[in-house]
Amino acid sequence: MTPQKGGLGRGLSALIPSAQPQQQVQQPPTEQTEGVAQQPQQQEVQSGTITHIELAKVRPNPFQPRADFNQDALDELKQSISQKGIIQAITVRKTADGFFELISGERRVRASQELGLPTIPAYIIEVNTNEEMLELALVENLQREHLNPIEIAISYQRLISDVGLSVEDIGNKIGKDRTTIANFLRLLKLPDQIQKSVRNGKLSAGHARALLSLPNEQTQLRVFERVTKDELSVRQVEKLVKQTLKKIELRDVITPASAFTPIPSVDVSVKGFEENLQRILGTKVRIRIGQDGRGEIMLEYYSNDDLQRLLELLNQIPH
Repeated sequence: MTPQKGGLGRGLSALIPSAQPQQQVQQPPTEQTEGVAQQPQQQEVQSGTITHIELAKVRPNPFQPRADFNQDALDELKQSISQKGIIQAITVRKTADGFFELISGERRVRASQELGLPTIPAYIIEVNTNEEMLELALVENLQREHLNPIEIAISYQRLISDVGLSVEDIGNKIGKDRTTIANFLRLLKLPDQIQKSVRNGKLSAGHARALLSLPNEQTQLRVFERVTKDELSVRQVEKLVKQTLKKIELRDVITPASAFTPIPSVDVSVKGFEENLQRILGTKVRIRIGQDGRGEIMLEYYSNDDLQRLLELLNQIPH
């Protein structure tokens, strides 16, 4: 049930048009001279260049979205670096005290440090504000690093809450549609126990999204325990969620929505309408129809900006 990793996007080129494609940069071998390891040359480095910098002068990224580092994957990276060197330079900004603050490439830095390398190839860019640093760090990591679904969701949320971007802005920067971003943001509504399972790869994003349809945390956790115990597939989880919702409706637990009893004959067409509206509006849509023909359409939104976007879309409908 391990979630699949996404492909690479446009990366820094979406934010820094002047960035040139990076060539393979090999770590320069260290040589012994009369029993003393050769020290890296000290030189002035300029922004907008790729050069080798001392690993000892690289500081961690204060806005790092990654919380989990898989040791097996790190060991594989170390082996690759030992054989082929650093293929992709890290990205840093230079600080006033002569150090370098990491924007992206923490896995490469950690692997190089464990290998005992003195220097690492780095692309140095100029970043003047913490807000710009945060945006670059999050967007670059979303494009180039293998983040798990919860880390991706947290990164999207920080771009909204800390940087002030809208869902549409994020989509334009990383080449994702609004629905995809909204679906990731919805994962943050799940209980911590379920989020932790998604983080460590025991539960896929597809499993987690199916659980979001359940009405409360208690029910989500109860179904989650069944999912992990029986190792259910995503399709099996979706079926189990539907069965659970029907049982809840029969017990009249959901109020006032329990007044709306689904009509089996229109289930397929209603589902089609929901999917069409979701594609148009870029958010979760639920339609409920009562036996007397009345019903309701419910739209979800995930921030003030997202609400404003939905209101603007609805306002475009001819009156």
